[in-house]
Amino acid sequence: MKSKPDLSFWKLWNLSFGFFGVQIAYALQSSQVSRIFSTIGADPHDLSYFWILPPLMGLVVQPVVGAASDKTWNRFGRRLPYLLIGALVAIVVMCFLPNSGSLGLGVSQAIIFGLVMLMFLDTSINMAMQPFKMLVGDFVNEKQKGLAYSIQSFLCNAGSVVGYIAPIVLALFLSNTAPAGEVPPTVTWAFYIGAAVLLLCVIYTFAKVKEMPPHEYAQYQGKPSDAADTHKEKVNVVKLLARAPKVFWTVGIVQFFCWAAFLYMWTYSTDAIAGHAFGAPSTDIVTGVTVDGKAYNDKFVFNGMRPVIQDGRLAIGGIEVDGQYYEPVTVTVDGDTVISGRQVVYSYGVAKAEINPAGRGKLAEPGQTLVIDNLPPMPVLEGASTVSELSLVQPGTSLTLAHIAKEQPNGEYVLDQTSAIPAINDVAAIDVNYSTVLNASSQQYQDAGDWNGVLLAIQAIAAVLWAVVLAQFKKRKPAYSLSLLIGAVGFASVFFITDKYMLGVSYALMGCAWAAMLAMPFTILTNALAGDHIGTYLGLFNCTICIPQIIAALCGGAILHCFAPAANGAPATVWMLVVSGVLMLIGSIAVWNIKETFGSQTGAAGKPLDAMAESQMVADEDI
Repeated sequence: MKSKPDLSFWKLWNLSFGFFGVQIAYALQSSQVSRIFSTIGADPHDLSYFWILPPLMGLVVQPVVGAASDKTWNRFGRRLPYLLIGALVAIVVMCFLPNSGSLGLGVSQAIIFGLVMLMFLDTSINMAMQPFKMLVGDFVNEKQKGLAYSIQSFLCNAGSVVGYIAPIVLALFLSNTAPAGEVPPTVTWAFYIGAAVLLLCVIYTFAKVKEMPPHEYAQYQGKPSDAADTHKEKVNVVKLLARAPKVFWTVGIVQFFCWAAFLYMWTYSTDAIAGHAFGAPSTDIVTGVTVDGKAYNDKFVFNGMRPVIQDGRLAIGGIEVDGQYYEPVTVTVDGDTVISGRQVVYSYGVAKAEINPAGRGKLAEPGQTLVIDNLPPMPVLEGASTVSELSLVQPGTSLTLAHIAKEQPNGEYVLDQTSAIPAINDVAAIDVNYSTVLNASSQQYQDAGDWNGVLLAIQAIAAVLWAVVLAQFKKRKPAYSLSLLIGAVGFASVFFITDKYMLGVSYALMGCAWAAMLAMPFTILTNALAGDHIGTYLGLFNCTICIPQIIAALCGGAILHCFAPAANGAPATVWMLVVSGVLMLIGSIAVWNIKETFGSQTGAAGKPLDAMAESQMVADEDI
C-alpha cells in the first residue's frame, strides 16, 4: 500500500476552505431561525418544536451522504458532487427562508413555508458539510491530520463568527425593522451575503481540489482485491451496541444533558434577552375563544365562511362612520391604509386602528378623511369605529375551528383540519383567549436579535481560547467537569443580568462548556475503542448529539408553559436558560461517573490514531 505524501499548507487549506462558507450558513441558521419564526408570528411556546428538524436531519442525512459518497465515482469526483448539490440547494433556500413572511401568505402558511425551507436548509448544509471532513480522510496522511483538522477548525470558527455578527454589522447600513410579520433587511441581506460567500467557496473548492481517480485512491487505501477485506466480520448495530465499552454510555449520559441545554439556549436566547436586556414591549396574540366555559384554541375561527379570528388576530366585521355601517375590505385614513383584508394593519408592531372583541374600537377622529374600498373619499364628522366580527355572532351559531385557512381570489376561504364548536347558548358567554408574547416587530426585539449573534460570536471565540487552556490539564475528567460547571454558571447568570454588554460574560462562560463538549467526549471514547469498528462507533455516538436535542425540542413548549414572567420583569423564556444551567450542572456531576479505559488503536497504516484530530472531525458535525 502506498503512503500518502505530505501536502503543503495551502493544499491542506484548500481542502477545507469551503467549510468557511458552509459554517456561515450554519451560524445564520442557528442564531436567526427563532428570530425569523417569532417575527413571522410564531408563539414562543411553539419555537422548540421547529428545532426538532436540524438534529433530525443531521441524524438521517450525514450517515446517508457518508455511505453514498463511498460508492460514488464520476467526472466531478467522489465527494465533491455532494458538496455541489448540498451547497446549491442551501444557496437557493437561504434566499427564500428569510422572506417567508413577505410572500403574501397568512401567518400559519408562512410558518409552514418557513419550516419546509428550514428542513431543506439543514439537509443541504449537512450534505455540503460532510465532503470536507471526508476529503481530509481521503487526501491527508496520519502525520498531517492534526494540522488538517486544526485548519478546518479555524475555518469553522471563523465562518461561525462572520455568520453571527453579520446582522449587526449590516444594521449600520440597513433598516433593522420591518412591517409586522416580515423579517428586517438586516437579516434578509445577511442570508443573501451568506449564500453568495457559500457560492464563491464552492467555486474555489472545485477550482483548487481535484479528487483521485478510483485506481489511485485504491493504492493509498490498500484495497484492490484484498481477500481479507471480503472476509471481514460483519456485525450489526445491535451487536455493536451490546459490545460497546462502558464509557460509550457514561459519556452519552453527559452528552444528553449538555446538548439539551444548548438546544434551549439556541431556541430561546433571542426572546429572553429581548425582554430582559432590551425592554422589548409585549403584545397579545389571539389564540382562540372560550364558549360556554370551554376553551377552543386555534389561530383561525370562522362563522360560516366569515373569519372571526385570522392568524391570531381578530377579524373586522365592519366599520361605523357617523352612525352609518359598512363592511369594507380596505380602509384608508388620510391616505394611510389602516384596514386591509378585514384586519387591522400593523406598522413596526403598532396597530393603526383599534379593535375591541366585545364591540367597537377607535378608527378615525372627526376631521379626518376615510376611503372605503372604491367609494369616494368620506370626511368624518362625528367619529368612526371598527366593529369586530366576534361581536356580530348570534346565539345558536356554530363556529368552526380551522388549523389552516386560505383566502381565494373571489374572497371565499378554503379551510383545512377543521372542527366544529357546538352552538352558542349566549353571545355573552364568548370570551377571547390571548397569549402575551414579546412584540417581534418592535425595534427592541430586532436589536436583540442582532445582539444575540454578537453574543454567540463571543461564545465561539471564548471556546477557541478555552480549548487552549483545556490542553494544559493533565487529567481530562476534572477539566471536563469544571468546563461544564462554568457553562452552568454562564447559563444561570443570564437571569440576573440586564446589561447587554455584561451578557457577553455569560456567553463567554457558556463557551467554556462548548469547547469541552466538542473535544472531550470523542477523545475519551476514541481512547477506549479498538478494532475495525471505530468509525461505526463514532457514527453511533453522534446520536448522543442529535437525540438529546430532539427530546429537548419536544419537551420545550411544555416546560415553558410551567413558567410565568419573572418578578424582575424578565420574560418567561429567560427561565429556559436557567433550565439549561440546571441541565449543564447535572452534566458536570455526571462526568464523575465516567471511568476512562484505553483500547489498542491503530490506523490503516498501523500508526496510532490521533484522538484529538478524530474528535475534531466528529465534533464539527452539524448539530
